[in-house]
Amino acid sequence: MAEDVNGAVPDAPRRLVVGISGASGVIYGVRMLDALRELGIESHLVVSRAALLTLSQETDLSADDLTGRADVTHRLNDVGAAIASGSFRTMGMIVAPCSVRTMGEIATGVTSTLLTRAADVALKERRPLVLMVRETPLHLGHLRTMTALAEMGAVIAPPLPAFYAKPGTVAEMVDQSVGRALDVFGLDWSAVKRWNGLRAADES
Repeated sequence: MAEDVNGAVPDAPRRLVVGISGASGVIYGVRMLDALRELGIESHLVVSRAALLTLSQETDLSADDLTGRADVTHRLNDVGAAIASGSFRTMGMIVAPCSVRTMGEIATGVTSTLLTRAADVALKERRPLVLMVRETPLHLGHLRTMTALAEMGAVIAPPLPAFYAKPGTVAEMVDQSVGRALDVFGLDWSAVKRWNGLRAADES
């Protein structure tokens, strides 16, 4: 079956796996689920225990509020879940946010939870895997892990603000990063502000 330039199968089911790990920035995962619902993409969610702790610290949302945003929620230790198998076809997976621990586990291929197993499946099936890594500063070990993942085919996409979009709120910064991550899957979310080139001084 032919693949497009991003490695995605054009007629793959319109479903995406979303992992939320325990790094700061759980709002990226929340808004990812919101965006997929708006786009009509079936979302399959798996959340780490640390992510639920972060959710309680960084938002006013409950675990039920989070899982209610997904079409399907899988238990973290359910190794028999559909997303643990490459025969379950998806557009790929995104981990938003992605902790350094989660990143390291994916890089080694020694997976201990459904979240990292599903990411491993995306890599082995040559499906897009986007990791919104949240950590700074980065030491050499982090950078080497990112290099290894990039060589395996993962996309390392730290959620960085796009100031050319002139965001007025934190929410706008979050949505811009979420939308740009979705671009990897060929999904065009209306919240993204696109760069249209520099205008001449007399046109500004």
